[in-house]
Amino acid sequence: MSVLCSRKLDPQVLRAAFGTFPTGVIAVAAEVDAEYVGLAASSFTSVSLDPPLVSFSVARTSKTWPDLRRAARLGLSVLADHHGEVCRQLAGPAAHRFANVPVTVSGEGAVTLDEGIARFDCSIHREVEAGDHLLVLLRLHAVEHVEASSPLVFHRSGFGRLAAEVA
Repeated sequence: MSVLCSRKLDPQVLRAAFGTFPTGVIAVAAEVDAEYVGLAASSFTSVSLDPPLVSFSVARTSKTWPDLRRAARLGLSVLADHHGEVCRQLAGPAAHRFANVPVTVSGEGAVTLDEGIARFDCSIHREVEAGDHLLVLLRLHAVEHVEASSPLVFHRSGFGRLAAEVA
């Protein structure tokens, strides 16, 4: 049995420990100044049914978030298990993030991926400073989802798939 010890919490040790918990991945996107702006996030979670709220976290050093936060509406897309390359693209150079990625843009400017397994139209409800990140609470305005696909899973800095347990 190992014993937790109080020592300096090295960021690399923390990242490795946090990476043991698998998460889904979302695209957060909007049309801002007639251009698609977006990023990938693995910190998405549901928050409340009444009012309908979800959240994700973004690094305070993000160069994309200042533009996204100016949008009236944000689109969130839960990435499917075949979206590994799309996720890497969304984390890459801003000018190429949406190249060859089919999207839909709402009348209010929310951008969602056409093949997202769940798509949300939302607006910023509140931002909360949380260390080196911002916790962004979003108010939902519309949602749609499909049952036919499985989510992209981010685990230990790589992508994987869910495996169904056979009864």
